[in-house]
Amino acid sequence: MMKLFWGPHTCAIGIHILLEEVGADYETEKLDVAGGATHAPPFLAINPKGKVPTLVRDDGSVLTEFGAIATWLARTYPEKALLPTDAEGEARTIETLAYVEGTIHGQGFARIFMPEMFGPQDVVHQATGLGSRSVKAKGLEIIERGFAILDPMLARHDFAAGNALTIADMALFYVERWAPQNGITLPINLQHHLRRMVARPAVHKVRQLWGEL
Repeated sequence: MMKLFWGPHTCAIGIHILLEEVGADYETEKLDVAGGATHAPPFLAINPKGKVPTLVRDDGSVLTEFGAIATWLARTYPEKALLPTDAEGEARTIETLAYVEGTIHGQGFARIFMPEMFGPQDVVHQATGLGSRSVKAKGLEIIERGFAILDPMLARHDFAAGNALTIADMALFYVERWAPQNGITLPINLQHHLRRMVARPAVHKVRQLWGEL
């Protein structure tokens, strides 16, 4: 049986939802990410990168990185059609997923969640907090610009990369979910997409398991 390692308020919720969407046989283990559990020796022995999501597959092999796990699950359950088989559809799905992961999350929300990783390290900035504030402001700018780029695309179709659910929607959902938690107003079409995702049975079930409902 596969095992997903996850932590509250992390992007791992997208993989958890995907496991439900494909009907996989799996179990989960909750980690106190904020408390440093992903950097403790027991977990580092599983994933030296020290982060979630981490998926241990049936054969004991470990798969890391959101995009890699999502792609593998989509390919493993092709009947669910969560990754288009045509070149254009596949490219648009990966394009959207990569932009959400690499830019909106990796450059935007990361600055809000971990400003110390981006801010000036000199004593003056640390003492005054100016570095942290400027880093968070830049993160917010990146997020809002990213959402503004994606919003008109969602005006043309119901899901992240077209008119059918794909693995890109799992990524878009988790950053949409973070927005109101951090005082960010989603553009109208992303609000509609978030509501469509929240209405899905798999999302409802996972949110219950994560204690959000």
